[in-house]
Formats: sequence, C-alpha cells, structure tokens
Amino acid sequence: MSPSPDAVEAVSQRLDIFLAAQEVAAADLGPEAQLLVEAGATALGGGKRLRGRFCIAGWRAVEDASRKAGSPPAEVLAAAAALEVFHAAALVHDDVIDNSDTRRGRPAAHRALEAMHRDRGWAGDAAAFGRSGAVLLGDLLVAWSDDLIEEGLAAASPSRASVARTEYATMRREVTIGQFLDIAEESAYVSEPDDRHAERALRVASLKSARYSIQQPLAIGAALAGADDSQQAALAAFGHPVGMAFQLRDDVLGVFGDEAATGKPSGDDLREGKRTVLIAYARERLAAPARRIVDELVGDPELDAAQIASLQRTIIETGALERVEQLISDYSREAERALSGARLDNAAVSELRELARAATVRTT
Repeated sequence: MSPSPDAVEAVSQRLDIFLAAQEVAAADLGPEAQLLVEAGATALGGGKRLRGRFCIAGWRAVEDASRKAGSPPAEVLAAAAALEVFHAAALVHDDVIDNSDTRRGRPAAHRALEAMHRDRGWAGDAAAFGRSGAVLLGDLLVAWSDDLIEEGLAAASPSRASVARTEYATMRREVTIGQFLDIAEESAYVSEPDDRHAERALRVASLKSARYSIQQPLAIGAALAGADDSQQAALAAFGHPVGMAFQLRDDVLGVFGDEAATGKPSGDDLREGKRTVLIAYARERLAAPARRIVDELVGDPELDAAQIASLQRTIIETGALERVEQLISDYSREAERALSGARLDNAAVSELRELARAATVRTT
C-alpha cells in the first residue's frame, strides 16, 4: 500500500508535537512513568496512517466541493492524529488478547514490556507485568486520543465539533463491541448452525474494522468540513464496503501473508483461532469429519508449518479463498458505485478511489 506522502507526513508531524508535550508532562512523574510514555511513542511508530488519511480525504471531498481548497486546518489534523492514536490503542489491546508476539515486525507492546522487566532485574513475573503494562498502555493511548481530538475540536465551529464528536464516540463504542464479538465468536461458533458462521464473521468485520478503519474516519473529516446529510450518506455508502473489503484482505493476509511483508508470522490468524469468513466458507464445503479436524487445528497456538500448510490447502481446495476474493471485488464495486453522482469534489473522489484500491489490493 503506497502512502500519500503529504497526508502521512502531516499526520506524523502532528503526532510528534503531541508526543513531545506528553514527554514534558511526564518528566516530573518519575522514570517509570516516562517508560510508559516512551512505550506509547513506540506504539505510534510506523504504519500507513490509513485512518488519518481517510479522515483528511473525507474533509477534502466536502471542503473542496465548496471551492475552499487548501491545507487541512488544525482541527482536521488533530482528528486525523487522534484516530491514529486510537488505532494504536486497539492494536496494543488486540495483541494482548491474541497473545501475539510481534507487531509491524517488532515485539508486540506486552512482549517489549516483558523484556524490559526482565532486563532490569525487577521482581515478579515478567510476562504478567508485560500483559498488565500493555493493558494500561492501551488505556493511556485511548486517553491520549480523547485529549487530541478535543484539542482539535476546540478550533472548530461548535456545530461541526458536535457532529464530529458524536461520530468519534460512535466509532469508539462500536469497535469495542466488535472486538468482544471477535473473541466471543472463537468460542460461540460451536452453538451456532454452520450456515450462519459467515454471516456472523461479516458482522464482526463490520464492527471491529470496516466502520472504524474507513467509514467513521471519513465521516469525522466530512463533519469538520460541514458535510450535509447527502454528502455524509454518499461517503458512508462508499466507506463501509471499502472497510469490509479492507478487513477481508486483512483476513487473507492473516492466513496467507508473507511475514517479511506483514510483520507477523504466516498463518498467525489460524494459530489465534480467528473465525473469519475464510474459515466459515471452508467449513461449509467440508464433510463432518474434515470439519472436526479443522476445528481442532484452528486456535492451536502450537501449529507447525506443516499444519499451517495443510489448513491453507483446505481453504484453497474448498474454494473459500476464491469466494472471499470475489467478495472483496463485490464490495469494491459497491463502493465505486456509491461515489457516482455524489456531490463531492471530483479530484477528492479520485483520491478516495485511489485510497480504496490501496486499502484492498495490498500485501501488508
């Protein structure tokens, strides 16, 4: 996925300013507090700034349509940066939940804190410290995201700030519920008919990822540009299917991705027991004995390379991978149609389409 240098740089610079202020604020709180702030800065390093970029694109689609083109104002950059901080919080918590060892090719936050505990010769269980510290780090990042967006909204008109704040609050609630549904599905699938698994996996994809990754960032940016109902509706009709295609691509990479590109081991979603649409579609085409074998393997953290390869072959041979790729194409076409005739800036619409392609046709 090729980032837009201007948007990425602008959001990253805003994050740097915010982080510098947090480091100053923590200077008198002791070295351990400073360690937590440093861990927050590390969690915010790297990434494609996708949510921030969609926020800016949503603003530009409405603002430029009113012929007020220019650089994003302070409130939009702050909102875009706040979305990236919230995303970092979600990843930190997600890695604890999934017991993941790596993130973006580096140790996950809880593993890094565990190693720090061990290296400093501190008392107690290093792994427990790492998990507890990461939970609190994620909470701190959520608080930072609130601080940042409120900082930005102070510069916006009260009416626009109110709409953006409502969209942001909706996003926060939905992604938390989506995360719970994701972990619940790893256990609850046994009590649901097989033909409902795909539907339930798509519900998780919508709440956990599609809305918060694409749809809500667009809505927040558009709100700060003063979007009317028709403009918000067009962006939502575009953003949700793009978000669904984005998450389904993530699901494919979680099973078939190259570790060198994704920063996570190939087949990691299989070890973590993710009940994605890929798994649901594969199970639909298997006889009961083969389905039981899949259920025994998915979620086993000790899966070896041969077992991962066997599950990958099953997903391909049942046609599940082909069906998910078709679903990604269908969502992408739906998103493309949503922008036809929308009262949005033409150049910004082209940017949105390019962002959508980058989000759904990728290897990382």
